Formats: sequence, C-alpha cells, structure tokens
Amino acid sequence: MAGSLISVAQAAPGLPAKTPAQLLAEVADSTTPPLTGTVVETASFGLPALPATGNPTSLSSLLTGSHTIRVWYSSPEHFRLAVPESLSESDVIRDGSTAWLWQSTLNQVTRYTLPAHQPSRTQTVPKQPLTPQQAAQQVLAAVGPTTTVSVASNVTVAGQPAYALVLAPKDARSLIGQVQIAIDGRNGVPLRLQVFARGASTPAFQVGYTAIQFVTPAPADLSFTPPPGSKVTQENLASDGAHGKMGNVPSGLATIGSGWLTVLKLPSSALTPGAPAPGASSPAGGSAGDSAAVLHALLASATPVHGAWGSGQLLRTSLVSVLMTDQGSAYVGAVQPSVLYAAAQAGH
Repeated sequence: MAGSLISVAQAAPGLPAKTPAQLLAEVADSTTPPLTGTVVETASFGLPALPATGNPTSLSSLLTGSHTIRVWYSSPEHFRLAVPESLSESDVIRDGSTAWLWQSTLNQVTRYTLPAHQPSRTQTVPKQPLTPQQAAQQVLAAVGPTTTVSVASNVTVAGQPAYALVLAPKDARSLIGQVQIAIDGRNGVPLRLQVFARGASTPAFQVGYTAIQFVTPAPADLSFTPPPGSKVTQENLASDGAHGKMGNVPSGLATIGSGWLTVLKLPSSALTPGAPAPGASSPAGGSAGDSAAVLHALLASATPVHGAWGSGQLLRTSLVSVLMTDQGSAYVGAVQPSVLYAAAQAGH
C-alpha cells in the first residue's frame, strides 16, 4: 500500500540535539519554504467492516482508505493541491485573492473570491485536504499542562533527516495514546504526523510526505484555467457573512471541554443516513447514497446506552467515540464514553 511508504523504518540520522521546548518553538516560528512534494494520508480507526462503494470521495474511503495529495507550494497565497484518483482528480488552487476548486468527475469548477485582508493561512481555502503542516498546527494547539512532551530517536521522512517530537495526553480518558510529529532537521517544517490510539503500536491516522523537494514550483503548476466545457460557478467569500460558507459548517455545532478531552456536539441528523445537517452540502460526486450505506453499517455496530443524561446509542472505535442521544444530539470525541456522558449531561 502507498500508506506503508510513510512508516518504513530507517537508521536514525545524526542531527544536533534539541529539547522538546526548542522543537515546539521551532515549529511555531517556522515559515514553510517553497516546495513540491507528495503527501499520503492513511486512516485505520478499527471500524467494523464497511461496504465498498468504489467511490474515492465516499465516507467509507475517507474513514478507511489511503489518499495521495500532490503539493505545489510557493507561499500561503500561492499554492496548488491535487488529489489524483485512477479516473478523476480534484484540485484546490490559490492565486492571491482567487481560489479554484476543480472536480473532474463533475466537470465542475468553483471560483472563490477571497477577502483582501484574509489571514495568510492555507486552511481558510475551501475543501482543502490536510497537509502535515496543518495537522501539526492543529495538534500543537492542544499542547499545555495536560500534555507530556518528549523527543524520540531521529527519523528519516521522504529522504529528509528529521526530529521526532512526541506529544502524549496525561489524562487516561483520552483515547489518543500519543501523537508523533517528524520535524525537518533543516527548517523546522513538519514532514509527518502520526496519531496512535492508546496502547497501539501502529498509527490510526497518519499524514506525511513520501517525496519532497524544497524548490519553488514552476508558474504553470500554480496557474489554473477552467477546462473547456466545464461548469463554472462563483462564490464571493469577501462579502460580509460569507465566511460561514467556506467550511459548510452545520448549524447547531458546539464544543464542550478543552484540549485532548474536547467533545464536539452536533445534531444527530448530521450523522443520520438520509438526513444531512442543515447548512451541510452532500459529498462531491453524488456520494450521499454511498455515505448512507456506510453510516447504516456503522450504526448497526452501536450499542444501546443510558444514564442520568438520558438514553441513546454508543459507537466506539480505537480512536473515536460517538454518542447519539434519543433527544436528537450527537457527541463526538477522541475520548472514553464517560467523557461523552458528562458532556451530554452538561448539554441538557
């Protein structure tokens, strides 16, 4: 599998010794240099057998599959990400105040006009795949008194010598055992992130470069012209109130708790087959039916539970717990069920 390329063991390269604090500061202060590369994402959450849909954008594929992303990065305002599949490709291109989303299976292009003074963060571009740098920044946001931070043996990722920063939640109620971030030894850029369930020796989720070159991409790789015959739609994210459209966030979304014990609360309808949450769009490529079949399979493995918070269904995996109450709310987190029950009690 392509995902196995990420974790091939190699001899630890020699690098100057650094403390965990030094590496944390280096990642926080680092600026990603121009680069081109290939990123592989893999997910294995210990889920029950899911129906094969044959659709690379289906929920089944996203939860259990391996995805390759081609990256061309010049700056936060100029980059391209491509997700190639055997018979299709989806691209996200940002060129200054304009961003493009190209979906070849739909022969559809969406042109986004971005705010003129938008923060220079690539994750604000709509529907963008996750890169190691973004994943690392999200995890590092949880670093604090609730986290043990250490440095493991150096590693080699995509041919680059790298430090191995290890973050481990202190609270045993977190299902995450540790997060390992491989940091490029030359410029402090995260090259790989791996999330391990508590007690597991192999990652439940990982995203990392399998090839990388620190070179400026060719201008042709960062430019985009809608293919002839494609359907082009426009979205102006620069207008007031448009920011909520960028992520298609369902209404009724809230968080409870903090750090590693954060619980996401949302309407159960967002997880119920055939009833997408308000404000949420169907998956690209018309995979709503595929996702419904997958969700039916997942819900079949849920068990009835009840407590002071009420009653409902509990779905457990190695890394994520999901509680769907009979009152119409769902609670999701990388936590023990007891944390979800407490969140449901607080949510009343």
